Amino acid sequence: MKVAIMTDSNSGITQAEVKKLGIFVLPMPFTIDQKEYLEDINLTQDEFYNKLMNNAEVFTSQPAVGEVTHFFNTILEEYDQIVHIPMSSGLSGSCQTAIMLSQEDEYKDKVFVVDSQRISVTQKWDVYDAIELAKQGKTGQEIHDILMNNKMNATIYITVNTLEYLKKGGRVTPAAAALGGLLKIKPILTIQGEKLDSFQKTRTMIKARQIMIDAVLKDLKDRIDPNSDHFENTRLMIAYTYDQEQALEFKKQVEEIFPNHEIICDPLSLSVACHIGPHSLALAACKKLI
Repeated sequence: MKVAIMTDSNSGITQAEVKKLGIFVLPMPFTIDQKEYLEDINLTQDEFYNKLMNNAEVFTSQPAVGEVTHFFNTILEEYDQIVHIPMSSGLSGSCQTAIMLSQEDEYKDKVFVVDSQRISVTQKWDVYDAIELAKQGKTGQEIHDILMNNKMNATIYITVNTLEYLKKGGRVTPAAAALGGLLKIKPILTIQGEKLDSFQKTRTMIKARQIMIDAVLKDLKDRIDPNSDHFENTRLMIAYTYDQEQALEFKKQVEEIFPNHEIICDPLSLSVACHIGPHSLALAACKKLI
């Protein structure tokens, strides 16, 4: 059984990495000032932030049904089955669309869609694990079931530098955004399962970083890796929007708490970045499968 691994660009896996990993990445579409773009095809990270920070109108959308089926059909010319790992169904309708398509007769028992309710760096580890499981000879159904059984063993916390982009997306009212800006409030958001929720608020980015570290430590102790002394069954990741230097400083801080861990530091997917803005930071963890 030849099993292909497919994901979308929300995973942070670039088109340049596709051939190296031997997988398929569906680019996410954007409309910016009424022009269509595809992430990592004709829209780079630098181009995106240049437009975003110069007040362009940015809207996210999901890939057209025809684009998804084109991917399925092209892959199935060479492979027997597909395991598709899209972004969380709680953050986009693209996952549900893929699930509905996979239930059609021509894709039944051939396409398995994993709604692991993850995004960015945690979604990326699902992809990496799926690649290794496929190498072990697991079927599409087996890989799907293993990832689904592990899906809640993950956590992510995100702190934003400004409320402006949350206001644009309708997640906070203009009045709350204005008051928050006046008070220099830094909200910390979390993804625990389906969607992005509010977690805590603070006044400084330094304090926000510590809150995220403490929250991840608690999640590791309580549910993700409670039976190990040094969280050796855990993977740790940092994600950021635009400001890599800030992220690398945060990485050093996290490495002091977790000295025996190799910590991934990646840009956040643009679908999240457009809702939270530049200079945001995230700390995430997930349980090792392999």
